[in-house]
Amino acid sequence: MGIPTEPIGSIPRPAELLAAMEAHAAGRIGDGELAMVQDRAVRDTVRRLEEIGSPVVTDGEQSKPSFATYPLSGLDRLAPDGVVIPFADGHQRQLPRLTAGPLRYAVHADRYLRAARRHATVPVKQAVIAPSALSLLYPPDGIDGYPREAFLDDLTAEAEADIRGCLEAGAHSVQLDFTEARLSLKLDPGGGLLEQFIALNNRVLERFSAAEQARIGVHTCPGGDQDSTHSLDVDYAVLLPAVLQLKAGTFYVQLASEPDPDKVLGTLADHLPRHARVYVGVTDPIDPRVETPEQVRDRVLAAARHLPIDRLGTCDDCGFSPFADDTSTSRDTAFAKIRARIEGTALATRELAS
Repeated sequence: MGIPTEPIGSIPRPAELLAAMEAHAAGRIGDGELAMVQDRAVRDTVRRLEEIGSPVVTDGEQSKPSFATYPLSGLDRLAPDGVVIPFADGHQRQLPRLTAGPLRYAVHADRYLRAARRHATVPVKQAVIAPSALSLLYPPDGIDGYPREAFLDDLTAEAEADIRGCLEAGAHSVQLDFTEARLSLKLDPGGGLLEQFIALNNRVLERFSAAEQARIGVHTCPGGDQDSTHSLDVDYAVLLPAVLQLKAGTFYVQLASEPDPDKVLGTLADHLPRHARVYVGVTDPIDPRVETPEQVRDRVLAAARHLPIDRLGTCDDCGFSPFADDTSTSRDTAFAKIRARIEGTALATRELAS
């Protein structure tokens, strides 16, 4: 068997979809017309991934407003002034703030999975937002009549349903996007916030059997948006031992953009659970240069010097467009990088087998 390789999630939306989203927001087209354009974008995404040889595909998050806020689409118990996420280049993203309970997801991710599977001939993975990210919706000063513990109970149930729905709908795997892990150490260097995040995510993961956990993965990265990151300066040596305590079968770790990948690989080798596989990032969505297959091969071979080959996989560092309005990377560039990942991983597989 070769070294497995998978996409992380988002792929830049085609111009037709971006225009339709803008028209829908302005009231110029209805839900039905937007849905047709979204379906065309999903079909094209799946087709292009299969054409370049991707053994596992995603829907590219074509229909999501963002990787983090899709469960909130249409909810009316939100205010816009939630937690602010600052990026290194000075721009910000802001989460909404929950104003009343109970929390209920308006959208579950199996909707996106089912749409992608209609067009796919290979296995489909589905990304979901980690409950720890949505825990940031709850305001620090609380909500009258809705205590934080009741909120966490509801969030745990909704996150479980989000994951379970995807498993039951035939997902090859379900990936929890846990980008706030690294950010938490920037917000709270003492690690208390990260500890809370790990505990909450495990509270959800513990509801699944060992066989189900084997199909669940966790993605960690320093955030990628508009060619910038929010926490690349946070040391992985502190983060990874905590993240690897999560009760998941797979870990997807951004690595291509790390300044010292060997140090990260050493940490992974020291702390990777015996049951788990790690997919290391070998392409950098933020770098405008398209990696060559040979560059990818060399990154895989470097990882194989630290990690057992039978527990190693490759991925992109992050999604290419986690927020729908992020057009910093072109669609063609994203697919070119994905092709390089697939071909470079195959080159490494052949070299390691020789």
